[in-house]
Amino acid sequence: MSATSCSGVLPQSKLFGSNLYDSTHTRIPTSCRLSDGSQGLEKSTSQAFLGSCSSASDKRNVMLPIVKRNPVGQTFCSVGVCTYTGADVESNSHTVEEKVGVLLLNLGGPETLDDVQPFLFNLFADPDIIRLPRLFRFLQRPLAQLISTFRASKSKEGYAAIGGGSPLRKITDEQADALKMALEAKNIPVNVYVGMRYWYPFTEEAIEQIKRDRITRLVVLPLYPQFSISTTGSSIRVLQSIFREDAYLSQLPVSIIKSWYQREGYIKSMADLIEKELTTFSKPDEVMIFFSAHGVPVSYVENAGDPYRDQMEECIYLIMQELKARGTYNEYTLAYQSRVGPVQWLKPYTDEVLVELGQKGVKNLLAVPVSFVSEHIETLEEIDMEYRELALESGIENWGRVPALGCTSSFITDLADAVIEALPSATAMSTPRNTSEEVDEDPMINIIKIFFGSILAFVLLFSPKMVRAFRNHHF
Repeated sequence: MSATSCSGVLPQSKLFGSNLYDSTHTRIPTSCRLSDGSQGLEKSTSQAFLGSCSSASDKRNVMLPIVKRNPVGQTFCSVGVCTYTGADVESNSHTVEEKVGVLLLNLGGPETLDDVQPFLFNLFADPDIIRLPRLFRFLQRPLAQLISTFRASKSKEGYAAIGGGSPLRKITDEQADALKMALEAKNIPVNVYVGMRYWYPFTEEAIEQIKRDRITRLVVLPLYPQFSISTTGSSIRVLQSIFREDAYLSQLPVSIIKSWYQREGYIKSMADLIEKELTTFSKPDEVMIFFSAHGVPVSYVENAGDPYRDQMEECIYLIMQELKARGTYNEYTLAYQSRVGPVQWLKPYTDEVLVELGQKGVKNLLAVPVSFVSEHIETLEEIDMEYRELALESGIENWGRVPALGCTSSFITDLADAVIEALPSATAMSTPRNTSEEVDEDPMINIIKIFFGSILAFVLLFSPKMVRAFRNHHF
């Protein structure tokens, strides 16, 4: 097989931000299973980035120019794309053969009931999920063991109700296949990898495969539309840790798409799904559109600077603006679901709002899981079963739910465009060690902290209030 040769200069990437609906970006429809007829699809988007290309075979390599990198160890983020400047890469006048990779990041989920408790342990052992003060960080894993043990039986009931396990891996694999085909239809051959944060295939496994495949340019695409410390932030932290300790990876040009809720394809795809579901009601104009987003603790937003709430509110605004442009003027509201533990989470809470809407006389409601692009337990069990039952008990007579985007063709096509736009800005990821990861130097201070911290932690963890909180709240 011979390589694909290209000429032309890669321009700077351009994402939909303030100029949300940029008509210069061609949208190419695709689907989860492209037919043979897809060979005739328009390729103007890829040509805009790759110049003139000729391919003698189907070898999955792309020729991209090497550019000189700025050796300043800083992070630059703009409109959701984050690139890292680190190691100095020599400038070359000639092009080299490159293998492009795309890494999809997702939460992961237990595939069998036996996987539930270890999955929950991995989840709660993440310091970005339960953020303990430095004094108590040594308790992260014991606390995770405690919570996962308390939560396992209730969570198993939820997974049993949806078939005995999470469909998240299967759906994410299908999205990876669809994205690969969409990019190849745009004349961009890539390898697409899936890395889960808390279950197989773990992010670490995906990175090892990327190394084995000798990928030379990587785009990281978290499958979370909005950025949060607890989702995209946690996955990026893992990547930084892995890349920092590996000589090959530390030099690999990487571009991270940190958020993409404002992109045209996502906004229009969500509006399409909402419009379609509204038509299933006898009186579509009387339906309340109920956006339900996964919650995060208030402290993440107010103390740690998590942009999640602001991005979520902007996302809802953009979707409703698109619907209004199409002549749909339904009332709408936003609430947050899936809280756990005794701490304060973003309000209003989904369960409380459903009761309030019923009391106010709302009879028709369309639930929209806005922070999820794949079906999993939060949509299939929490929304479709728990919240639906609560809504009907509260007086809501007609209930509907918008499906997750999954492999919707317009959505997948826009993700492909996002990858293409991010490719030119890929630079070596070289990040300094976070101060939060450094251990205290004085061992005596550590001993004192552990002693008094253990006493306080024992009192807190086994208090009746704490035990009830972890037993009763769903995650």
